[in-house]
Parts: sequence; C-alpha cells; structure tokens
Amino acid sequence: MNSPFDKEKYERLLNGLEISEILLSNIDKKLFRIEAEYYKKSYLDLEKTVSKYPMLKEFKPKIICGPFGSNLLDTLYKDCGILVVRPFNLKDFKVADDNLVFIAEQDIRENNLKSINKGAVLFSRVGDVKIGMLTDERATISPNIISLEMKSNKLLPEYIVSYFHTKYGMLQIVRELKISAQPTISTEIIGKLRIPNFSHEFQSEVKKCVNTSHQQNILAKDKYNQAENLLISELGLENFNPSNEKISIKSLKESFLKTGRLDSEYYQVKYDDYLKKIFAYSEGYELVGECCNLKDKNYIPKDDTEYKYIELANVRSNAEIADCEIMIGKELPTRARRKVNTGDVIVSSIEGSLESCALISEEYNNSLCSTGFYVINSDKLNSESLLTVFKSSLMFNLMKKGCSGTILTNITKDEFLKLPVPLLRANIQDEIANYIGQSMEYSKKAKELLNISTKAVEIAIDKDEETAHNFLDRQTDRQTDPNCLL
Repeated sequence: MNSPFDKEKYERLLNGLEISEILLSNIDKKLFRIEAEYYKKSYLDLEKTVSKYPMLKEFKPKIICGPFGSNLLDTLYKDCGILVVRPFNLKDFKVADDNLVFIAEQDIRENNLKSINKGAVLFSRVGDVKIGMLTDERATISPNIISLEMKSNKLLPEYIVSYFHTKYGMLQIVRELKISAQPTISTEIIGKLRIPNFSHEFQSEVKKCVNTSHQQNILAKDKYNQAENLLISELGLENFNPSNEKISIKSLKESFLKTGRLDSEYYQVKYDDYLKKIFAYSEGYELVGECCNLKDKNYIPKDDTEYKYIELANVRSNAEIADCEIMIGKELPTRARRKVNTGDVIVSSIEGSLESCALISEEYNNSLCSTGFYVINSDKLNSESLLTVFKSSLMFNLMKKGCSGTILTNITKDEFLKLPVPLLRANIQDEIANYIGQSMEYSKKAKELLNISTKAVEIAIDKDEETAHNFLDRQTDRQTDPNCLL
C-alpha cells in the first residue's frame, strides 16, 4: 500500500535543496516533473501569461503521430508519389521543397499510413523543435512528426505556426520536452499547449504576411534557377547526357601511375564526359588552385566573443544560410576554425553534402564556419558566378569523382585544388550576379516577413490586437505586391 506524500521527508531527502511551493504542489498533483529546469522563473512567468488561453485540444483538432518506424522503411521511399514529411523538411514555417522523398499510394494503403491535408500544422516529435505547415494538397508523415489539423477556421494554420515561433509558443514546447536519450514530445503535450484565440481579422493579417513570405521564397528560387540555366546554356549543357557506361579500361600508366588512385569509381566514363565539356569551353578554364584563393588558415576564436557559426546543416539546397547558432568562442566546437567574409563562397568537402555551397552575405561577415567547408574567392570570377559553378551538376560530379576515404568520405585539399573551373565571359558573370543578387533579396525579404508575423503575435499578447494590427500595417504596407523588391 502506497504511503501518502510527505513534503517534509521529501525536502530532507533533497539535502536541504530549496523547493518552491509550486514544485511541491505539482508533484502532489502527480505531474511528476521534479527537474529544476521545469520550474525556472522564465517558465513560471510564461505559465502566468498563457494560462488564461485555451488549450489546442479545446478546438477539437485532429492530432496524430507518424507511424511506428517499422511501418515506414527507407526502402519504400521513391522519387515521386505522395510526399513523406520528415522533421528536417520543416523550414521557414512550411515544408521546404528540398531533400524530399515520396511513397507510392499502394504502399500507403498496405502499411496503413496516415494521410494529412493542406494546412496541417506539423511538429517535429524528436530532437530540435521544428514547426511548419503543409502547403501541398496531401502528404503522409514519418514516425518523428506530429500533425495537427483544425476542423474549423477558428485558428488559421498560418497563425498557429507563427504563434508557436513566438517566445510564448516555443517556450511551452521546449519546457514540456521529455529528455531521455533525446528530447521528445507527444500528441498529448501538443493538445495541452495553450494559444490565444485572436479575432479572425487579425489572424487573416498574419496569414497574409506568412503567405507573402512563401511567395518571396518562390521568386528567390526562380531567380536562382535563371542563373543556373544561364550557366548551363553558356557551357552547352542543355541536352548533355553523360555516359552511364559502368566499365572503363585504363592501363597502369593511364591510371595509378598518373593519379595515385586505384578505386574504380574514380575512372567512370561519365567523369571524362564532364571534363571534356569544361575543356571545350571557348573562354578556357583554370584549376581551382590557379583562379581561386583558398582560405584554409585556422582562426582561433576569442573565448568571450560572440560568433555566428555556420555548419553544414545550416546551408540550404538553394544556397541560403539559415538557423545559425550564435555562440561565444569558448563554447564553439573545435571544427569552428574558418573565418569567412562578405563575398567568400563556402563549399562542402563531405561527399554526402557536396551540394552545400553558399555565398557569404554581409549578414555573415566575420562569422566562423566548419572546417568541413572549403572557403574560396576569386579575382577572375565574381562570387555569384563562383557559387553557381560550384552548385552546378558539372562541378558536383567532378567533386564526387575526387572524393576518397572510408568512414568519412571527402574531397581532399589536393583534389579540390585540381578541379578545373570555366572562366566565364564577363557579361555572363554580370548576368549571373544580377540573378543571384535578386534571389538573395527575395530570400531576405521572406525572412523579414516571417519575423514580422511572429512579432505581431507577440505584440498582440503583450499589448492588444489593435497595436499589433497597426504594427503589421506599418511593416507590410509596401509588401502588397510580392513581385516588388523591398
């Protein structure tokens, strides 16, 4: 038979550790959260603010978790079909359009997978907290995603996503994370999160802001594609189909004695086809070591100075840098040893992420990046052209050819410096720079709009809807036309 809860005994067991009455009363209520972190002052202040708001479950949404892992295996993934949303797909308040996988309709039925619809709000269940909205008509979810679908329009999905990116929404989730091997949340926790039910008019204004941000991202991608297509046209790659021949016969003199490489992948015929395209370019080419400056000197960060730190995971498929941590020098990992400046191009050296290339904008001037990147700039190619070249399938394949290793396969410095780079005509470089510049402006504006949407929701909570509405009007009055660069 269980004995009654004894507060005095509990305090003695904690060897005099000061226990708040809130902690003891919550234990008495069988919440079973006794870790000190849960009762930080910031969380208790948060609780006072949001306790007056209804829980999500009071709006009777449909909240489901992804399937048990064995029901959705990687082997089922395909290049087309029904979208499968995974945690790292949640970016910029939505399901981003990079690193996507799909599954066949038949596999959904046979494995009893759950379907979600456009407007579903998605939460990462494990690891870092990520929240986004499905903009596709339909999808299914991986085991590490929780989906919330509203059955009414009392809460708009764009507003829900914006709210949970505010300090009031995000801290509720962070506080409730259950930490064992890694942080996790449950459907029950999602249902108990509190959210203010602001007027439909205000929520609609937030929705407009979020949707305009998504439009700006579409325009950014379109401008980048124009730069890429210009490069493809200039190099004569429009209808280029490299060989898929699996056999390449080389003599010892043509292979190992010349290159020092014995791995068969290095000698695939398709790589020769890519090289021929560069060698045939009318304006010529130079090796990376000849036309680029490689910044590979280690920078030792100062212990108490703050730095933005760029990791491989921070570089998106559209060459954008996002979600960088700001850390003081003494807390940085030992791989944070490359200092970057405006105009530098960072190129991943790791085989699994060779497409991770980005241009350092003024926002990231004097940041640090991982030694997993090569940091380059050039006097013969402008930064935007250098980025576009290294993001191309042409350079991706030549870098893949140069990779070696066992546990962590990468392209070594010697192989990297031997890569041939086409010396693009000046007018082509100028056009590429123009497209990339516009793309970066659109991306910047998209970020600003998302920040505006979360700030507006925080103002509505801290003050009132009218003040928040006025803030939105001031910030977005020039943004009614998504084709307008601001």
